[in-house]
Amino acid sequence: MLRVDIRDRLAVLTLDRPGRLNAIGSDTARRLTEALNDVRDDDDVRAVVLTGAGRAFSAGADLGEIESFSAPGQFRAFVGRLTDVYALLAAFPKPSVAAVHGFAFGGGLELALACDLRVAERGARLGLPEMKLGVLPGAGGTQRLPRLLPTAIAKQMILTGEPIDAERAWQLGLVNELAEPGGVLAAAEKLAAGLTAGAPLALAAGKRLIDYGLGMDLETAIAYERETVSVLFATEDREEGLKAFRERRPGEFRGR
Repeated sequence: MLRVDIRDRLAVLTLDRPGRLNAIGSDTARRLTEALNDVRDDDDVRAVVLTGAGRAFSAGADLGEIESFSAPGQFRAFVGRLTDVYALLAAFPKPSVAAVHGFAFGGGLELALACDLRVAERGARLGLPEMKLGVLPGAGGTQRLPRLLPTAIAKQMILTGEPIDAERAWQLGLVNELAEPGGVLAAAEKLAAGLTAGAPLALAAGKRLIDYGLGMDLETAIAYERETVSVLFATEDREEGLKAFRERRPGEFRGR
């Protein structure tokens, strides 16, 4: 269901249901939650990469599991499990990168949207097709997509259920980088490796400032920024950063 590989300060989390196009069900959500909690407490891991085995990132939520539900409450609980783990990823103190190939649809795209950055293989397709099933995205898609795309484009994707390709997603800023076919994981790992060079406390604080600050008025957000950087000034990593700059070498940050 989920494979975890830790190497070079990266935790690579691979959705591993290629026969089901990495459909995301309750068990995958549970395993992903456990993996993220483990990675959060591992000081040797500085960033996370999410990818999928086989020919796609993820086809979305597990329709087989959904079809087994007999009451709306069961579906609500299922959506809650996905929403919770995506929220955990979005608020994760370590930066995350999604490596998208083939396609990322529905809950699969919602997983990628919860990551900080996205790399997509040329020709990959990204979409929220739930409208074609008579429903809507329920694990953050209707809220995260309009925060990453122009509102009119997000509405078009959600209300028509039609996907866009990776090239279009890159042009619109939904995707940070494009990769050649077969090279998306390597490109995502390279991008994530650049993040691991940063100071862990500053990385986590930077995520909070951006994510929380967007919901504040500008004056409040700048005050929040001022207090946050003042706290970072007192860290050992700040001292190491200045020392490394003077000595013209990379900083050796320890998250303290």
